[in-house]
Amino acid sequence: MNQSAMQDAAMDAGSRTERAYQRLRQEILVGDLAPNERLRVADLEERFELGLTPIREALARLASEGLVSMEARRGARVLETSPAELADLMKTRREIERLCLTESILRGDSRWEAEVIAALYLLGRAPLPEPGEKSEMALEWEANHRRFHFALVNACGSEWLLRFWNQLVDHSQRYRKIRFEGPLVAKEVQAEHQAIVDAVLRRDVAAAVALMDGHLRDTEEAALAALRQAR
Repeated sequence: MNQSAMQDAAMDAGSRTERAYQRLRQEILVGDLAPNERLRVADLEERFELGLTPIREALARLASEGLVSMEARRGARVLETSPAELADLMKTRREIERLCLTESILRGDSRWEAEVIAALYLLGRAPLPEPGEKSEMALEWEANHRRFHFALVNACGSEWLLRFWNQLVDHSQRYRKIRFEGPLVAKEVQAEHQAIVDAVLRRDVAAAVALMDGHLRDTEEAALAALRQAR
């Protein structure tokens, strides 16, 4: 095999690994792969048709992100959920959110304000998912919801803070799926988002942070109730 062919083969292998990683990651975050579900490499290879090596490499990458647990001689599993882990996760999320949101309000310009307003508008136009719904519309709402929250913190000026923020949001999304097994009231959710934006546009750091804390605590409490009920 010449050098060009070897490079093409390496690129193809990398592409298959990336596809396996993205698909597994998405299925974990949307709840198609349940917490503590065993991830058999042979089963995944048969379903994805991407090869055993890309599946193994994708699982190792997800393990490094804390979405998958690897056990000696027992293979891989989706990370388990628990009330204790949820409390620790959301406490850390709130602390990082406070830092990011505060800095964004202090540093953000008119373009940042416009993106926040646009993100809120798009989120308000997307129907809230029904309990247990996994349709394209539900995925669209999730994407718009994440865009909205990211828009709020995006002007913080720190790549490290945003990196931590994204990782915490990934993990909290696993619990949001548990929360979505119960009813959500669209008017209440949109009103909370609107109140946060109003405080942000007033550059009222204390009010914006307090409203965001309450918003995240409501999500945590609802997820915790659903988690305990499921157990």
